[in-house]
Amino acid sequence: MQYFPFFIDIENQLCVIAGGGTVALRKVEKLLPFKPQIKIIAESICKELTELPGITIEQRKFCLDDIDNAFMVIAATDDKNLNKAIHDVCIEKKIFVNSVDDIENCSFIFPALVKGENYTAAVSTSGKSPIYARYLREKIESKIDDDSDRIIEILYSCRSIIKQRINSEEKRKSAFEYILKKCIADSNNIDIDMIIKEAEDYVNEN
Repeated sequence: MQYFPFFIDIENQLCVIAGGGTVALRKVEKLLPFKPQIKIIAESICKELTELPGITIEQRKFCLDDIDNAFMVIAATDDKNLNKAIHDVCIEKKIFVNSVDDIENCSFIFPALVKGENYTAAVSTSGKSPIYARYLREKIESKIDDDSDRIIEILYSCRSIIKQRINSEEKRKSAFEYILKKCIADSNNIDIDMIIKEAEDYVNEN
């Protein structure tokens, strides 16, 4: 099975997690930067989970009815039969589901993530080798410029103005390439108005 890398906004969406151990903890830590509403339901909850801010914990037995109204569900219990039942109900209700370490019972999987303030890169081996996905993530992470977040902010600030001032799609592309080249060379000394004017002059001359 091949998984399409689908980027989606999960802020304020309800994520229900069945299980309260270290496996659940790893998933929660990945999710927290994206600000979903996280609800953990399990009879036993590890101490690290109880110390995380902004999550709801219900220390009790998980019921299949707990899936209702969830945007996505993570089955991270020690009971494979329960995890399978959670998967089946989620599929029936068209709810995204991840069964930890059980690729056959997942409708989505967790990629290895490289995350900054303004960017996210994801690597997946379709669940075949998480350790190699981590290796690829580390290689990508080592290649990303330290000022990438600032460069993205500069490009974003220029974007609407360039679109207003330059009608040609091809010339817009050239303008953004010019701005990007300047940002990579020295993002700390970029003046937005000046760089936009330079980009306009560049595309009009070429």
